[in-house]
This record gives sequence, structure tokens and C-alpha cells, in this order.
Amino acid sequence: MEKKAKIYVAGHRGMVGSAIVRELTQSGFTSIVTRNSAELDLTTQDAVHLFFEKEQPEYVFLAAAKVGGIHANNTFRADFLYRNLMIEANVIHSAFTTGVKKLLFLGSSCIYPKLAPQPLKEESLLTGLLEPTNEPYAIAKISGIKLCEAYRDQYGCNFISAMPTNLYGPNDNYDLMNSHVLPALIRKFHEAKSEGKNTVEVWGTGSPLREFLHVDDLAKACLFLMENYNEKLFVNVGTGEDLTIKSLAELVKKVTGYTGEIVWNTSKPDGTPRKLMDVSRIHSMGWKHQINLADGIASVYKEYQQRHFQSA
Repeated sequence: MEKKAKIYVAGHRGMVGSAIVRELTQSGFTSIVTRNSAELDLTTQDAVHLFFEKEQPEYVFLAAAKVGGIHANNTFRADFLYRNLMIEANVIHSAFTTGVKKLLFLGSSCIYPKLAPQPLKEESLLTGLLEPTNEPYAIAKISGIKLCEAYRDQYGCNFISAMPTNLYGPNDNYDLMNSHVLPALIRKFHEAKSEGKNTVEVWGTGSPLREFLHVDDLAKACLFLMENYNEKLFVNVGTGEDLTIKSLAELVKKVTGYTGEIVWNTSKPDGTPRKLMDVSRIHSMGWKHQINLADGIASVYKEYQQRHFQSA
């Protein structure tokens, strides 16, 4: 991409989109187009088409999505399916009709079957049943992948997809009812420490294995793929390393300085037993993550203390 190329980042106010904007800006790109949801409703087809007709972006990073953790996914099932389907369909189709040179669609590791062989290879898509708690979101993301593939097959569009593992970083969501596990743990331990609580409740058994990637590393991977990858098959993006939720909780406890006890609420769901990405494809291209988990959590906790829910 030329430094002056017009680039549209859909979802620029979210954790992923804002990281992509930061990475593009730091890399010297000077024509970045953004719209917030009040300015452009991506679920409305006519509005999206008019936006693309007016702005004529050359490249698109499709990071806009309705996202959340187990509770949110399982509670707002229709919203997660409908809104994500509409967003990706409208953006991808408008990118085609207005001649966008290249589009990168961002999915999620939840697209894989619940019991797919580990680590998760790109070829495992659609080989088994999905995890029931986030099935609507997963189906929407699978549809986005297939839309990119279909527009490539039928029209020759250079639309590619990347599937990130579990993410964390600046601008994360810390709402305990609809956040992902890592930001939820940071908030729980911080508040317990601030309020002098003796225990912190964590959902599940602590046994599931999860992989975590700092969103700044994902942003670097997105730019890397946009500039270097032009194939049909989507690409996993992760660290290739995982740990149990129990180990994660202990790590967050240490970083936050909480000295109480962890209580496991085993009546709550664990979700998928394991989600480790096979990242050999992107590693073979020359990209690898740079931020280790302990350092990443420490930096995120510092940002959390500065910007979110700071105790009086």
C-alpha cells in the first residue's frame, strides 16, 4: 500500500480497530478514513453504499463487529447473529461494487468446531459442531469468511480474512456482564484489592486452556497480511502458546497485587475446553508476535488504572 492510499478502518473506536489505526499512523499512512456508529450505521445497506460511493477507499480493514464474552454471546444470540451478518455483508458488498483494491476481514477463533483437533488449523473449519454458547457469533464470522471467498471466486476480488485468537489491550471492554475473560479478571482483582475483599469469584473450573494475543501485535499482523498476503484461505493469528484459566487468574492476581483467595464458581460454564491456534502459516510468512503475556497484562493494567473505574 502506498502511504497516501485511502484506507477505511471499520470499527475504529473498538479495541481492534483503534489498534489498527495506531499501527497505520505509526507506519506513516496519511489518509485513514473512519466513521463512528452515530455517523454511519454499518447495518444499514443504503448508508454503507453511499459512504463507499462518496469516500472511494482503496483498502478496507473490516474490524467492526458486535463482540462479547460467554454471557453476552449466550444471552443476546439474535443480536450477535443479525448485527454481525449485516455489518460484514454491507461492507464487503460495497467494497466490491466500488472497486476496493483489497479488503481484510477479521474473524475469531470461535469459528472452529468445539472439539476440533488442537492446535486449530485453518483446514478444520466446518468439520464439526460449534461451541453452543457462542454459535450465533461463530456462524456470523464464518459467513464473513465465506463472503470474502465467494467474492474472490466469482468476481476476482482480493478479499482476505484473518482469524485472531483471544485478544486484550487498550480500549478493551471491562463490563463484567459482557466482557471477555482477561479484562473481566483485571477488573475483578483490581476492585477486590481496592475494596479489601478476601475472595474473588471466577467462573468455571479454571481448567480450559486459552491463548491470548495483545491487540497491538494483531494490528501489526493485519498490516503485514494486507501488504504481503493475497490468497483465498484465511490465516490464523496468535501466539501459538496457551495456558489454563486458572494460571491466567493467578497471573492477573500477581500483576494487580491482590493478596486474597480465588473462589471458582463451577456452576458457571467453562466454554470450549481448549482454543489454541496453529500459527505455522503466518510464522512461515515471517510474522511473529512480540509482546509476551505477563508484560502485556502489566501494560494493560496500568492503562486500566489510568483510564477505567479508578478508585477514589
